[in-house]
Amino acid sequence: MGKNKKSLLPIKAHYFFFMTGMGCILPYAVVFGKQLGISEVAIGCITSILPFIFLLFKPVFGFFIDYFQDYRKLIFIVLLFSTTCFFVLLETVPFNNKSHLSIESSMCFNSSLCENQVLNDHSCIILKTNESIPLEELCNNLNKTTTLSVCNIYCELKNTDSLYYSGTFWTFTLFMSLGSIGYNVANSVSDAICFDMLGDGGQPYYGQQRVWGSAGFGIGAFLGGFLVDKWSSDLSIKDYTPAIIFAAVFGAVDLICCSKLKLPKVNKSDNILKEVLALIIKPHITTFLCFAVCVGFCDSFIMVYLLWYLEDLAKNYGLMGSIKTLQGLTIAAETLGGEIIFFLFSGKILKFLGYGHCLTLCFLAYALRFALLSYLPSPWWVIPVEFFMQGPTFALAYTTIVGYASAISPPGTSATMQGIVAGMDDGLGFIIGGVTGGSFYKRFGGNKSFKIYSGFALMCCLIHCVLHQMFFKQQTSMPQVISSKQDQENRSIYNPPGVAVEITSS
Repeated sequence: MGKNKKSLLPIKAHYFFFMTGMGCILPYAVVFGKQLGISEVAIGCITSILPFIFLLFKPVFGFFIDYFQDYRKLIFIVLLFSTTCFFVLLETVPFNNKSHLSIESSMCFNSSLCENQVLNDHSCIILKTNESIPLEELCNNLNKTTTLSVCNIYCELKNTDSLYYSGTFWTFTLFMSLGSIGYNVANSVSDAICFDMLGDGGQPYYGQQRVWGSAGFGIGAFLGGFLVDKWSSDLSIKDYTPAIIFAAVFGAVDLICCSKLKLPKVNKSDNILKEVLALIIKPHITTFLCFAVCVGFCDSFIMVYLLWYLEDLAKNYGLMGSIKTLQGLTIAAETLGGEIIFFLFSGKILKFLGYGHCLTLCFLAYALRFALLSYLPSPWWVIPVEFFMQGPTFALAYTTIVGYASAISPPGTSATMQGIVAGMDDGLGFIIGGVTGGSFYKRFGGNKSFKIYSGFALMCCLIHCVLHQMFFKQQTSMPQVISSKQDQENRSIYNPPGVAVEITSS
């Protein structure tokens, strides 16, 4: 592999610049929707519908890439360009001024504030330097002759039904949906192309390529959040223009890098669908895919509602003035901390533990992560939690899933298999997670919802451990390097310690 390091620079650069651009805007898309007045349930519905499309598009697009192998590069570049454009077009979404009110300190007067009919139609909080107070609570306890101290007031409409008939809601939904579809499909195609470039026996080096994406996403998220806070003069209404501009710039650089990709010729499958179907109906693969869905279920709640949860906590602690910086630091801690470490060393972990025990470990880590997030004493404590827990959850689970998909793929079906596995993870898993997550958050709030998810992850950990020990541990005959048709039959074995394929060792 040493002599081929230069040929891998474009794929490293692609991961870095693409993920940096996405990091600038993607983590804030949901809270941008919240600022537009879209409720938790509506966001949950959107994020639960999208994975249906992921579930369909990922394997279909993967099949398309495998079938038209001579045009892989062109198709890939068009996909990346479209994805960036859709997110950039979020800048054109019209802001519904009636859904939010931001009132200057000159409006903070005694009884006139509590008797304001416009404010009565809104749910308002008083934003002060170190605290936030619900206006309704303040008015109930306020002596009508008392004058409020200097403050800002942030309000959201209590009844937002009219919003869902507006251009604001539908343009946001359209561009966020198309951008999210492009991003998710691009991720699975990127991994398939990466494995093709690494070639036979190159799976051990996957983590060394993908880690650049983690670094880029963390840098982009922090940069985007920091610039939005600095650019926004209002404490409560954020201007996402600088984040969108940087997303466009990094996206353009990524296209240049991808134009330099030199994709190798790979053996074309005679019957892609037949070979893939024969593989996925094996009990070992079916079990693996089911637990990939459970991983997606866990990831979906963190990806959709963690930043939402932080905004709720920030309101309670009076930290709305620096909320985007906090959110950016949180994502930077996730990606620049444990995620990088685990991507680099995931191969050694997988070689030592095997696929089965790795997934069990991941579910245990998810249970701990959810539990810690439910007991945050301050919003700032989310940073160390995410720094240490993103690695053993997302990074290790992701590497196990895509690496195993590459290891079991028949020749010429890599993109299709990646699409199927990714469709189970962030397709079907996100469908279930989006529906339940929005309902849980609306009914129980963020704190109790994280506790519920912690219990679910612990249950998955125990069930997976039992299934692995009882049914899959003994089915183990497989070599490290697999090339023949007979060896292909052994690829599907859900391997225990000592016999796992090295997929990301370094």
